[in-house]
Amino acid sequence: MASVAEATAAAVDPMVPRIMRVQKRTRDLPGHATLELVSTDGAPLPRYAPGQFTMLYVFGVGEIPVSISGDASDGSKLVQTVRSVGAVSEAVTQLNRGDMLGLRGPFGTAWPTDELAGRDVVVIAGGLGLAPLRPSIYHLLNRRGQFGKVVLLYGTRRPEEILYRRQIETWRKRLDLQLEVTVDHAETDWRGHVGVVTKLIPRISVDLANATALVCGPEVMMRFAAAGLHDLGLSEQSIWLSIERNMKCAIGLCGHCQFSGLFACKDGAVVRYDRVRRLMAMREI
Repeated sequence: MASVAEATAAAVDPMVPRIMRVQKRTRDLPGHATLELVSTDGAPLPRYAPGQFTMLYVFGVGEIPVSISGDASDGSKLVQTVRSVGAVSEAVTQLNRGDMLGLRGPFGTAWPTDELAGRDVVVIAGGLGLAPLRPSIYHLLNRRGQFGKVVLLYGTRRPEEILYRRQIETWRKRLDLQLEVTVDHAETDWRGHVGVVTKLIPRISVDLANATALVCGPEVMMRFAAAGLHDLGLSEQSIWLSIERNMKCAIGLCGHCQFSGLFACKDGAVVRYDRVRRLMAMREI
C-alpha cells in the first residue's frame, strides 16, 4: 500500500492522470461531443482560468489536449468540447454517461480576463475555436457591468456547423452584446452573413485605444484576423491568440510543441500577438 507521502506526490504529479467520470454527454454537431466531467473521489475539481486546457486520456487508446469550454466560476464540473479528428478524439466523443477517463491539468496560460475591466472587448472565433473562447465569454457576460462594449464575431463553414447553436441564439437576444455570425457557404434559406469571419471586422465599432481582442480558430484565420484588427487600428499588444499545436506532454518536456523559441503548452496556448506575429507567417515553423 502506498504511503501518505507517495499518495500526495502522485496527486500533484502533472504526469499522473486523475480519474474522472462523464456526468453528461451532449452531441452539438456530428463528430463533436461536449462532456461534463466530475471527480470520482469526492475531491474538489481543479480550478482553472479561461483559456487553459487539460489532457484527456482514454484508457488503452491515448491522450489528447482539449481546451476547457465551461464556466470557470462553476466548480461542480469540467466542460470540454471535442471534435473527432483521430483515434483518441474519436474515442473521447464516443464516451457515454458513467464512463471513466483520465485527466491531467489544467495547463497553460489564460485569456487576460483580469486585465479587461473598463475596456471594450472583441472576441473572434472560427469553427471549434469558439470552445476555448467560451469561458472568457461567460466571464464577460457574468460581469457585464465591468466592461465597455463587448463584440462577438463567429464564423464557421456552413449553418449546420454552428457550435452551441442554442446558446448563441440566447446570447443574440442580449442588448449588451454585439453578436455577428457568418458562414463560408450557405443555401438560400440562410439569412445571416456569408463569407469568412474576418470580413466582419470592419463592422466593429469600439474604442480602439481602449480595446482588447481575443481570437481563436484555425491558424490561417487567426493570422488574417489579427492583421485585420491591427489594420483597423488595434495595437499588437492588445490582440491575444491561442496557438494550440502539437501538444503531447503539456509541461514542456517532450518538445513536440516548440514554436520557435516558445512552447505552446507552457508559454501558451494563449499568447499575445506581438510575440508570434513573425512566427505565424513562416511556413516552416
